[in-house]
Amino acid sequence: MWNDDCLSFSNLAKKLKIPRAVQQFLRSLPYNREEDGETVRSAISALKIGKAHCFEATFIAAAILEERGYPPLVVSMESQDNLDHVIYVFKTNNLWGSIGRSRDEGLHGRPPKFRSIRDLVRSYVEPFIDKTGRITGYQLANLDDTGTDWRFSKRNLWKAEQYLIDLPHKKFHSSDAQYEKAHKRYLEHGAMKRKKFWW
Repeated sequence: MWNDDCLSFSNLAKKLKIPRAVQQFLRSLPYNREEDGETVRSAISALKIGKAHCFEATFIAAAILEERGYPPLVVSMESQDNLDHVIYVFKTNNLWGSIGRSRDEGLHGRPPKFRSIRDLVRSYVEPFIDKTGRITGYQLANLDDTGTDWRFSKRNLWKAEQYLIDLPHKKFHSSDAQYEKAHKRYLEHGAMKRKKFWW
């Protein structure tokens, strides 16, 4: 699907100069539903396949944006049903924003307007709620600390996945009333529709 020239992260960074452009690019890639088995592909491998799930998308975002000086930071969000979500995070003017890829509209990125990671995570609380999902914890991590070649590996990066699973997460509690209301809404109407303030 891609030739080697297109797969240069520096070349992609020349075209995708700001985080929002990277988010738009990731939205253009089909979501990796892992129909042939679970994967944790590196940035380059996911690009070659031409699709990505949430964790693979963070690799792509990090590989492109580090060319523009951003560190490879992600936030892992734990869920009560063990179906966790991972987003790439960045800072602009000392405010946090994010880039994400998901089957659900509300779990994509956010513009940089949050004063803390906790505030950013809070913006995901309601759209995270589905039949069984609810955020119970979060943690910031640097992809370089996973001990993997998340940029160029040709193998699945199970070690990177396990690193996030084992990482101590900060407890996160949301209102039970808020959860029950959002859960009922999901069961009756499905996932939240896209909001103007979501990327």
